Amino acid sequence: MGLDSKQKAVIRWAIPAVAITLVALVALLVWIPNRALPVDETGARLAWALPWTLLPMLTLMVSIMRVANHRFATPEDIDGSGLTTGTARVLVLRAILQNTLEQAILAVMAYLVWSVTMPVPWLGVIPVAAVLFTIGRVLFAGGYERGAAGRAMGFGLTAYATFGMLITLAAALGLRLLGRLLD
Repeated sequence: MGLDSKQKAVIRWAIPAVAITLVALVALLVWIPNRALPVDETGARLAWALPWTLLPMLTLMVSIMRVANHRFATPEDIDGSGLTTGTARVLVLRAILQNTLEQAILAVMAYLVWSVTMPVPWLGVIPVAAVLFTIGRVLFAGGYERGAAGRAMGFGLTAYATFGMLITLAAALGLRLLGRLLD
């Protein structure tokens, strides 16, 4: 089964998003000096990660504000989705908000688990992922109405660092568990 033109367009934008994410993570993982990272204590690690969760939370706040402001200014939408079918514009804004909420929850949880699980030199991944998340959300929202290809780069920059962190965490924790079982 071949790919249709929309799928090919998504891949055309997803590949650069993967490349940008990998280059940014590896480059800044190497670039951030160890002296800039926290000491190896749980409290210090969490204190390092928590401020970076602000970036995904701000994108979520902006998405909520966009829906609220649109509803306030649009008589057809002011009563909310429970009472109206919604205009095309509010449906788009709600879809962006829903995706942002989903992505933000994954990202924040990944940052926090990463901060207490991974070796200290790897904590530099958190700010890189948070910045990529923010850039990705802006591109995702800006490209949403252009369809799948318009969202692909933004989705990729938002999600790939988080997905990579979660997969790495699962592998690290799995290896830890296996090591304990073999002891």
